[in-house]
Amino acid sequence: MEDDEKGGINELFEEDDNIPIENQLWGKNPKRVSALKDVWFKDMTEFMDENKVPEKGRNEMVFNMAINSLLDMIMESLPVEDALELTYAFDHMLGVFIANQRYGVDILDAAFQSMTKVNRDDFGSDEDFEKAIAEREEKWWTVGKQILSGRSPNDVIIEALSRYGLNR
Repeated sequence: MEDDEKGGINELFEEDDNIPIENQLWGKNPKRVSALKDVWFKDMTEFMDENKVPEKGRNEMVFNMAINSLLDMIMESLPVEDALELTYAFDHMLGVFIANQRYGVDILDAAFQSMTKVNRDDFGSDEDFEKAIAEREEKWWTVGKQILSGRSPNDVIIEALSRYGLNR
């Protein structure tokens, strides 16, 4: 039987327009965690025991193994072009989170708050309004901010990524 015939793999994973996007993206995560535990936890625990990994480094090693395996699984589940795009977006978000932690801020919220200052009533058309928002956003990411000690969001994100070799 072909994979795309009735009962095949495509039928199992068809998109369901009745499932809200939020549920598919985030709501199912606790169930995914349970499934991943069933896939990896026993093997990871056995590996730790067999290799007599000391308690002191055990939690970090389990974390590293789990995250590395998860990232591998995600990248392998996508076509190469999509996986590449995902890595750039993921690395950028990781840089944002690292910078947020370093500066004690929420860069994305600050960007959003800045964009909300553009008033639709000040523009004659939707196109002009959208252009003004795009221009403001472009400038916002490249100009120094007080919340980032005078540095631009792009600079602090690039610096954060460079500490881990993720900006190359």
